[in-house]
Amino acid sequence: MQVYGDDLMFNSYLKNTLHYHEKQCINCKRCTEVCPHGVFALGSVHAELIHPERCMECGACALNCPVDAIEVQSGVGCAWAMISAALRGKDMDSGECSCGGDAGSCCGQ
Repeated sequence: MQVYGDDLMFNSYLKNTLHYHEKQCINCKRCTEVCPHGVFALGSVHAELIHPERCMECGACALNCPVDAIEVQSGVGCAWAMISAALRGKDMDSGECSCGGDAGSCCGQ
């Protein structure tokens, strides 16, 4: 199992809940098709996790994986913070991202 969390883009967020179980992957290509940020790429045997730092924790990859090779806690990371801020008319850079997280979340910047 590969777990990523310390090497994040722009150091904006302190952790990432993406977990990829490569051995379970059947190379169906769904994760590469649904990920809006190119976190996964086509591989010869399994999908390759090439940009884990780009994961915004939207959950599209996990929801579309037929063999549960991908786990992510959607609703806790960047995607949730952006959606919540937009719904409340807040700017992500204002310090009021509204994700509701603790000091270890994006709100703890």
